[in-house]
This record gives sequence, structure tokens and C-alpha cells, in this order.
Amino acid sequence: MSASRQLLARLGIRHPIIQAPMAGVSTPRLAAAVSNAGGLGSLGIGASTVAQARQAIEETRALTDRPFNVNVFCHAPARRDPVREAAWLAHLAPLFAEAGATPPAALDEIYKTFLGDAAAFALLLEQRPAVVSFHFGLPAREQIQALRAAGIYTLATATSPQEARRIEQAGVDAIVAQGIEAGGHRGIFDPEATDERLSTSVLVRQLVRDTTLPVIAAGGIMDGQGIKAALDLGAAAAQLGTAFVLCPESAANEAYRANLKSERAANTRLTSVLSGRPARGMVNRLIAFGEMAGSPQPADYPVAYDAAKQLNAAAAKRGNHEFAAQWAGQGAPQARELPAAQLVSTLAGELSIQE
Repeated sequence: MSASRQLLARLGIRHPIIQAPMAGVSTPRLAAAVSNAGGLGSLGIGASTVAQARQAIEETRALTDRPFNVNVFCHAPARRDPVREAAWLAHLAPLFAEAGATPPAALDEIYKTFLGDAAAFALLLEQRPAVVSFHFGLPAREQIQALRAAGIYTLATATSPQEARRIEQAGVDAIVAQGIEAGGHRGIFDPEATDERLSTSVLVRQLVRDTTLPVIAAGGIMDGQGIKAALDLGAAAAQLGTAFVLCPESAANEAYRANLKSERAANTRLTSVLSGRPARGMVNRLIAFGEMAGSPQPADYPVAYDAAKQLNAAAAKRGNHEFAAQWAGQGAPQARELPAAQLVSTLAGELSIQE
């Protein structure tokens, strides 16, 4: 049995298609629609409280009896540096003035890491989603073992062979190989480490050769032909994020959708300006301003994100969306505006033709 068929059988899905978790964009409606259509829908709860996560899982369960994935962020807690944070706010002051607002006096660590979050861990054991995935790193080995003992299939993102080896050694079930083309936050464990920025195809081939775990290709995949190419490289499935942003079930607002359907979709950049961690999105005024020569280093993740979100909220009240985080991968110009179930069906049909 091929790696793909083994994974499909283990997960109980029909198509080797996984909707990326996309915290802030994924919704119960989107995840359920993808799962009902035979793929694996996903919820990103990294930006949610435990109460919000519980509600999202329960809402998804009310819409589907099929398997779905719940993704958590395993980043190191923010390194607070008042001097660095003040310098970043001072740098952004002209943009706040543009938005008719005053920069905040201080910033907050707005997202709690899953590491050490006993309540979030207890929620997953209680709810027992079919799949739990980890981004930015790994929880304790004992937690991984406990999730697997509860019948939960585990995934973790790797951006390099070194991270993949750590994932395999930790006892995780499968690896999401995230290439440099991917939209949204790069899953690199340590953002200060050297990043070889491997493409999806190169990373998948290395991990298929070097590990014994199923490999899921992620980054720049937008159609059935791309999924087929990933499977030909040895991947067991493909994870698509940007491809699902234009689905009516996603939480993307009208400004985000309009830009993704415009020429701006062809201009994406990997940057730490928006959140404090490398993430790929459509270039806007905040990214261009934050990366000007002489710009100070952004505050650490997710503290810098607090600044960006407050700036965007103020500007959006004036109809200005130039400071929003509009995540998109390099395949963004190929995005299609289809209901999620129809998109999964279309992708499966394109894959079938290629096969």
C-alpha cells in the first residue's frame, strides 16, 4: 500500500487534501465543509482562548461527523524587552498618526503558547479531535504520547531536515514539510536559527529519503496538478492554505479577498514586520515601511503582532486596510473563489485526471 493510501486509511479521508489550519482565517464552517467533501479540514486555535477553542471544536462537530485537525502553536514565550518594544512603537508612530490614532503606551503578549498550557492540553484530551498538529515547535514528549494514547493522530511542521528529525524522535505520527513558498507563518522552531529556505519539492524529497514518517507537502500547492507533483515526490498528502482563503466559508474579510483577486497577489514577502516571526503575506504599506533601511528590529512574537493589530484596527475604521496581515503563499495568483466542497471536488478531479 502506498504512503498516501496508508495515510488516507488511517485518517479516514478520501482525498490526500488537507486544508491548512490558518488561525484567524479557518472557521468551523470551512473545516467541516472540507471534511465532509472527503479532505481533512482544520481549525487553527493558536490565537484562541481555551473557551474559544472549545466553542470552535464543538461547532465543527455539529457540522460534520468526519475527522478534522486542530492546530496549536508551540512557540517559545516572548522575550520581553521594553527598550526594543518602545523603539518599535516609536518607528510605527507615523503610521498610527496616518490612521488617526496614538501608539499604545505598551504592548501585550496576545497569544499564549501551547507549551505549558495545561488547560489547552486538557481540552484536547477531553475533545479528542481525530488529528492534532503542532506549529513552531513541539510540546513535551509526554504530552505527545498522551495524545496518541487517546487515539489522536499527530502532525508537526518541519521547515528543515533537522526539525524533521526532532519530530520523528519525539514520537509524532507524520511531518508537514513546509516549503518557503507557503503563506502565513513559517513553522521554523527557532526564528533566530539559520534558515536554508528550502522549497517544498526539495524539502519533501529530503524528508522522504531521511525519515520513516509520512510526509505531507505544504507550500505553493494550489491545484490538483500541484498535489499530484507532491505525491510523485513521495508525499502522502498535500496541505493547502491560500487555495482556501477565497472560499465563502473562510473568515477572510472583503479587503483581504479583493487583494487576493487582484494583481497584488503576485507580490508576497516573507517578513517579521507584522508579527515578530517570519510569515509570508501580500506586501502592503506596513511591510514596506517596517522593512525600510534603518528600521529597528520588530518586537518579539507575538508582541509585535499586538502593535500591528492595533494599528490595523484604527486604520480599518477609516477604510484603510494597508496595515492588515493578509497572509498568502507564492501560488496566490492561482486562488479560486469556490465553495470549499466544490474546491475539494475540483482539486480531486484535477488530481484524478493527472493520475
